[in-house]
Amino acid sequence: MKLQSVIFCLAMLLSSTFAISAEKPLRIGMVTDVGGVNDQSFNQSAWEGLQKAKKELAVKASYQESKQDADYPANLETLYDAGNDLIWGIGFKMADAILKAAKQNPKQKYAIIDYSFGDKTPPNVVGVMFKAEEGAFLAGYIAAKMSKTGSVGFIGGMSVPIIHAFQYGFKAGAKFANPKINVLEQYSESFTDAAKGKAIANQMISKNADVVFHAAGAVGDGVIEAAKEKNKMAVGVDRDQNYLAPKNVITSSMKRVDSAIFEVTSQLKKGVFLGGTTQNFGLKDGAVDIAPTTSKMVPTSLLTEVTALKKKIADGKIKVPSSEAGYTAFAKTLK
Repeated sequence: MKLQSVIFCLAMLLSSTFAISAEKPLRIGMVTDVGGVNDQSFNQSAWEGLQKAKKELAVKASYQESKQDADYPANLETLYDAGNDLIWGIGFKMADAILKAAKQNPKQKYAIIDYSFGDKTPPNVVGVMFKAEEGAFLAGYIAAKMSKTGSVGFIGGMSVPIIHAFQYGFKAGAKFANPKINVLEQYSESFTDAAKGKAIANQMISKNADVVFHAAGAVGDGVIEAAKEKNKMAVGVDRDQNYLAPKNVITSSMKRVDSAIFEVTSQLKKGVFLGGTTQNFGLKDGAVDIAPTTSKMVPTSLLTEVTALKKKIADGKIKVPSSEAGYTAFAKTLK
């Protein structure tokens, strides 16, 4: 992933107050969200990014697992006490804890995945956001084209803007492929309850959905399990989740948290820290996409259509919605 040169030059200016010593390896720590480091999804992808940085950039990597929201402050403090050069908060739910820690420790560098403090971003914090709707659009297009019943499902973790991007991107892609497609939608109000994910997926399957997409962390384990048991199709999220059910997961809407973690760490290794700003990663950066294993499950002719869609999205010819209002406007353009 390459940043535009103009942004990189700006970064050099912004990073002047955060010089990094070349005499010792960087120490990078991350605090997981409640799904845990082995959630097969979001947190696991983040840790894979740090593991890559450990291997290729010779940094020292560590993590603290959160079992509940109340663990965030203590876990951040543990990593601070350990002398980490950069501390990551994995997920929007950590925003308050990151903000408080950053204000208490103004010389400590922090970064957060899936949250932007906007123009109020502290100078020692980098926000990282993704255009998740772009990858979800491609997944929705594939789901609608692959569906034999004319009905697909979306299961979200919590009804928040980050997950809305997946929801409305997926729905827009499905409707773009087939304006008559029926899209069932429900939130599990959890990122950890796999049993609930399975129950919701089974309900959707009973209502004729033959493809179900989840954007719900570990809840998705249950969604994929239901698809496998009922011999239906599933769409994974964040990572390539085909390995969880090789005959059922036809694609995954990938949000490369690992790539973003590695990119920001690479910048820091070079002495660059984009404190006070938010970095945005999308399809154009290779940070969101469909999974590599899609080619195993999806016909070549359909993949050719998807490749054409990628170019239109990257070129701005298709503006993928990330909210309900955006989707409503997008739907009006469909014939």
